[in-house]
Amino acid sequence: MHLDPAHWFLQLSSFHQSLNLGKRMELRDIEYFAVIAEHRNVRRASEALGLSPGALSKSLSRLEESMHAQLVERTPKGVALTSVGAALLAQVHRLRVTLMDIRREAEDLTEGRAGHLRLGVGATTVEDLPHCCAPLLQQAPALSVQITVADNDVMVPALTNGELDLIFNVLPDSPYAGCVQERLFDDVFVVCSAADHPLAKRRRLAMADLADELWTLSVPSVLNVQYLHRTLQASGLPPPRVAIEARPLRLRLQICASTRLLSFNARRSLQLVAPRLRVKELPVEHLKWRRAFGVIYRKDSYLSPAALRLIHLLRTMAPE
Repeated sequence: MHLDPAHWFLQLSSFHQSLNLGKRMELRDIEYFAVIAEHRNVRRASEALGLSPGALSKSLSRLEESMHAQLVERTPKGVALTSVGAALLAQVHRLRVTLMDIRREAEDLTEGRAGHLRLGVGATTVEDLPHCCAPLLQQAPALSVQITVADNDVMVPALTNGELDLIFNVLPDSPYAGCVQERLFDDVFVVCSAADHPLAKRRRLAMADLADELWTLSVPSVLNVQYLHRTLQASGLPPPRVAIEARPLRLRLQICASTRLLSFNARRSLQLVAPRLRVKELPVEHLKWRRAFGVIYRKDSYLSPAALRLIHLLRTMAPE
């Protein structure tokens, strides 16, 4: 008999109200099922969990009974997921992350504590963060904050996995799947060089003037690097020749200031470090890229009081 997997996940979504669904569906059975699905073998899964194969088989049977559906099929090598089992596995991650949110919200409410904020910050926005630290800690002296400095290609998967609570960085044109984003301010990405670079003496530059130059850029998966590649290609120019690839923004700017390499970074970052590093924006009008900066968090996720306070501070301190 064919069963519609969506029917069963409507039931699963109601676990927010109860940890027992259907006929004695238990959260541990779902977790055990996920381990079976990972190993594709009941014996190996039982060893990983520290359970007997018989106990794990009973858990699987209990879960299948509560869902009125077969989740796995026996094979010569172990087990294979049915269509319902594959659909269930796709939802296990969401269930785990939501449970983490529930636990953290309960701790904040019952213990009345400021909590622990796990914040992801982009290399471009990290310079803005110190201005918020003093008022944030003044309002919540018991707060602890863990800061990760990376790019969206690293931070967004960590956010969706429940490893980060909030991201403060450049925003994509469309929100990432399962995420919400709030714009706080705009900035412009520009080409820059050392202040004594030969191109820095020019009042106006065409993109063709950059064709023979070497660059220091972040990794290819970062949005501004992708934009630079696309724009040069659209103008019939070769892609930028990257001599030094590095994620840390300050390192790239230091390299830029001490070499003849060009870079492509947010204007505000240049303004903050230019007096110390002697880097200069180059007048390449067709490569200027206006971007929105703001915060990203999981859709329908729990935002702690500390996260909400930080968003408010970032909004009030955002540049005009």
